[in-house]
Amino acid sequence: MAGILAWFWNERFWLPHNVTWADLKNTEEASFPQAEDLYLAFPLAFCIFMIRLVFERFIAKPCALGLKVQANGPQKAQPNAILEKVFTAITKHPDEKRLEGLSKQLDWDVRSIQRWFRQRRNQEKPSTLTKFCESMWRFTFYLYIFTYGVRFLKKTPWLWNTRQCWNGYPYQPLMPDLHYYYIVELSFYWSLMFSQFTDIKRKDFSIMFTHHIVTVILISFSYVTNLTRVGALTLCLHDSADILLEAAKMANYCKCQKLSDLLFLMFAIVFIISRLGIYPLWILNTMLFELYEALGNFPALWFFNTLLIVLQVLHCFWSYLIIKAAYKAISRGKAGKWNPLHVAKDDRSDVESSSDEDDSVPRSNNPHNTTTTNGTSGANGTNGYLTGSTCSEDH
Repeated sequence: MAGILAWFWNERFWLPHNVTWADLKNTEEASFPQAEDLYLAFPLAFCIFMIRLVFERFIAKPCALGLKVQANGPQKAQPNAILEKVFTAITKHPDEKRLEGLSKQLDWDVRSIQRWFRQRRNQEKPSTLTKFCESMWRFTFYLYIFTYGVRFLKKTPWLWNTRQCWNGYPYQPLMPDLHYYYIVELSFYWSLMFSQFTDIKRKDFSIMFTHHIVTVILISFSYVTNLTRVGALTLCLHDSADILLEAAKMANYCKCQKLSDLLFLMFAIVFIISRLGIYPLWILNTMLFELYEALGNFPALWFFNTLLIVLQVLHCFWSYLIIKAAYKAISRGKAGKWNPLHVAKDDRSDVESSSDEDDSVPRSNNPHNTTTTNGTSGANGTNGYLTGSTCSEDH
């Protein structure tokens, strides 16, 4: 194991020329980031997850009920052993041939069977109350950590001049505030890595999982190699838009549609400016060019820049979805009342399923009745990020 670790932490790869790990050991005069510090993130991630559970139950839930957020989940499908067996053991989305076979077997019309499967799929989705509590937790954390980051960074010279990130690098003592900021952010993303398997399922699960992996790797290795100054700038920049996103969701869950629309538009503007403007001109520029000018080239530089570019690709993808949603909102607004959140689904981080799986038409008591088997979604759909009067949940 010692040999593997020595090979992995090769100084020629991770550090600039003529710099060794021994040069970055803690002394009485100064402290530097140590790889052992990263172990703190695991117990802290567990603590953050436990704090989240307490927060959602004793703070977020009472707030949601006080704001009259709907506590009930989607309408349940009527019990049917045959359809339930098909749903659980074979497929949740039966094709036309299977639908016709079930129709003959049950003496139901196809539209009634389609509705049953739609309601059964919706039945597994979380209630609006659950989604509100999750969004309130994320909003609270992002607001706290972003405020902390801004208060810390505004006193630093590298916020205003990114070339200051490389003055004296890598012999830059680790400030206690920066150490706390880094470890808390890393712990939070570790908690997201684990909790996303039990959280609300979204369409872009794999993309968000990739994002979390890249973020954890960047935070961890930038800490060990003392790239904490530029890392802190990156973290603070990313947290800025997420606050508005979670606030927009909460407003929509509360059916404050005008406020939700305003917050979503603010989120879209901040996201595009920060991720497509400030990030490449500020973060990528200093990593790709200013660091190279200051210290020359070394292998780890390519490693970090590749991951940062992967993040930028994800930014472009999410920005495309946001702009596409805004365009649809504007197009629909020309024919009626302006309401972007009735059109926009937050494909960036929060769509569980498309809105066509909503069933706002009451189910007929008679499964053979075809006069009320309209399978289209009404104005009060509950799927997707922002549809109708509800918002269902990145990042």
